[in-house]
Amino acid sequence: MIKRLMEQIDKTKAPICVGLDPMLSYIPEHVTRKAFDEFGETLAGAAEAIWQFNKEIIDCTWDLIPSVKPQIAMYEQFGIEGLKAYQKTVDYCREKGLVVIGDAKRGDIGSTSAAYAAGHLGKVKVGKHSYAAFDTDFLTVNPYLGTDGVKPFVDACKENDKGIFVLVKTSNPSSGEFQDRLIDGRPLYELVAEKVVEWGQEVMEGDYSNVGAVVGATYPEMSRILRKLMPHTYFLVPGYGAQGGTAEDLKYCFNEDGFGAVVNSSRGIIAAYKKDAYAKFGPEHFGDASRQAVIDMAEDIRRVL
Repeated sequence: MIKRLMEQIDKTKAPICVGLDPMLSYIPEHVTRKAFDEFGETLAGAAEAIWQFNKEIIDCTWDLIPSVKPQIAMYEQFGIEGLKAYQKTVDYCREKGLVVIGDAKRGDIGSTSAAYAAGHLGKVKVGKHSYAAFDTDFLTVNPYLGTDGVKPFVDACKENDKGIFVLVKTSNPSSGEFQDRLIDGRPLYELVAEKVVEWGQEVMEGDYSNVGAVVGATYPEMSRILRKLMPHTYFLVPGYGAQGGTAEDLKYCFNEDGFGAVVNSSRGIIAAYKKDAYAKFGPEHFGDASRQAVIDMAEDIRRVL
């Protein structure tokens, strides 16, 4: 699967992942009004608004980008109706040829991780049949429980040609409370990085592994260290734009071949119409604003690479 992501990045010349993390406050009034007129101010109405919002953004950006990353929590908050919108979003993105990174940060004891892996990356058996449920291409994984919590996901990658991105050094302000703690004189994130390399050796695909790492753009000096520790690991890089990460901060995430990282932007793209720079598009043309934000982001990254 990592080869497919790289092919898409090479094709678009844009190592970008659009984070489909919709909140009702991001959705223009004309979209929510239409959904509420049909379904009422209900969970189903909210889910319909989210789906129509996502569809417009996908329709306006799919030809410019290699990948998307729907954050499942933004859908789960609306219950089953929200998960239906998540499924529709995943399916539609795959129809458009996009690589879909399910951002669910799963990780638990072995049997539970195996169930998560089956639901998101693999197949579940029902009688004599097997079904792919969410069927994303990649999934974000929390490694806190260690190898027996991660191995089921690695096995699913091998069996289904899928991939994972393991949390290593995240972009949020309090990430250092645990991730930067010294263990035998070394920060914990370095030890996690070494385990990611070890897990990834089972699923190499050319120069890179199908086991990737989440490495935030907000800590460029740490990403420089991690790039050296993980030369054959692809990075999913959050934190660009709205969280404060700049294009200059990203350069250490990439290898000399120009590959090695895909950079996520969520509200900076999907809510671009709310920013002064794209206000000229207005709420009615929010998809066009998102398209321009993608173009500008791609140019910004190419400038430093």
